[in-house]
Amino acid sequence: MNHPEMDPTFYRSAAEAAAAPPERLAYVVAFDRAAQKPDALSVIDVEPGSATYGQVVGWTEVPHLGNELHHFGWNACSSALKHEGHHMAGLARRYLIVPGLRSSLLYVFDTQPDPRQPDLCKIVDSSELAAKAGYSRPHTLHCGPDGVFMTCLGAANGSDGPGGIALLDHDTFDVLRQWETDRGPQYLAYDAWWHLNQNTLVSSEWGTPSMIEDGLKPELLLENKYGHAIHFWDLAAGRHQQRIDLGEHYQMPLELRPSHDPDATWGFVGVVISTEDLSASVWRWHRDDGTWAVDKVITIPAEPADPDLLPPALKPFGAVPPLVSDIDLSVDDAFLYVSCWGTGELTQFDVQDPANPKQTGSVRLGGIVGRTAHPAAPNQPLAGGPQMVEISRNGRRVYVTNSLYGAWDDQFYPDGVGAWMAVMRTDPDGGMTIDDSFFPHDEDFRGLRVHQVRLQGGDASSDSYCYR
Repeated sequence: MNHPEMDPTFYRSAAEAAAAPPERLAYVVAFDRAAQKPDALSVIDVEPGSATYGQVVGWTEVPHLGNELHHFGWNACSSALKHEGHHMAGLARRYLIVPGLRSSLLYVFDTQPDPRQPDLCKIVDSSELAAKAGYSRPHTLHCGPDGVFMTCLGAANGSDGPGGIALLDHDTFDVLRQWETDRGPQYLAYDAWWHLNQNTLVSSEWGTPSMIEDGLKPELLLENKYGHAIHFWDLAAGRHQQRIDLGEHYQMPLELRPSHDPDATWGFVGVVISTEDLSASVWRWHRDDGTWAVDKVITIPAEPADPDLLPPALKPFGAVPPLVSDIDLSVDDAFLYVSCWGTGELTQFDVQDPANPKQTGSVRLGGIVGRTAHPAAPNQPLAGGPQMVEISRNGRRVYVTNSLYGAWDDQFYPDGVGAWMAVMRTDPDGGMTIDDSFFPHDEDFRGLRVHQVRLQGGDASSDSYCYR
């Protein structure tokens, strides 16, 4: 039973989270690639039967241009039930902290008292991030022990790297310090997640700002210069413990999805591309006899294509790489969703045996060649593809948006990527279908591109649970 002053969206277990009331709103960041209009935090009605279902019902702009609002998250989540240092009385999943990937500004939105009209209540300047943590280009955040963990791609004051993690105060959101006390061989950064009960943080790799600023650089990719390792850390001490190299041709292990079971010691990481055959892959990490190991458990091959239909970067290869850009694990650890942004496919895998995933579903929207339309607009070819994936706590709804990163959008969809969001309805035994009544797109987002989704009350990729 929750304490009367405790936020009811802090769930003791994954099962409790799945049984809680469903989300009614989704928060989606929208950005202007041309940096001519302000980026914004949009609010979408996701309550079936509502008169405004699938519509944008809230819109809060930021005051600066050129941010590229990217990954964002809640100030607090279910893991607060175990963290020391939280002031539990009054602590709530209330604020959304939204980084500007290009500006290095941090925007804090208050979703109370009206969740449909978030209020921009604080801006953390890039100079504070640089001075106190030594980082720039904030990318991904999670509420954790000691503070809010903010992964950053670059170093401060013009230095390209190393990237790493900045720690923010739980209550004021001021930058406290650099989290790492001993980074060992880690230099490139991207995502970070953890096994709280195992005192273990896991981090992944992309590239430094100069490596990603203008898109994917073919010469760096073919020379295997992007990230290809994951790292394991002592969570309490901020000390590096183990690096595992996946193999240099497995370029860009990005999104990390640990098991939601607090006693488990496994998770998944998605790898964007292999320079050997343009395939994408998903790997499982696990701990054996006190050390961590990683195995490839899913391979998704490239699809042959007419070079005339391909963007310049892909014409020499005559194929479309899947470009796995996001993965997401359902709260009950039963299904893994893998977004293949290049081919326009979202795949569903049964991972109840995490060492042996079995594909149980697939839908297509967009794609570099396919341009598969949404059933709500069957005559409208779509650009982009399923990219950011978010799953409802009960696993019955899977939300996707179509923009990856502005510079990549322009490379792989040079005639324009547009903006759209879709939701899949899932079967508890496997399988999924596109909801043909939910399709906010293009001018619904005022001409801006859309990226990550967060769900009211929590979602599959933003909570870690402390109890079984």
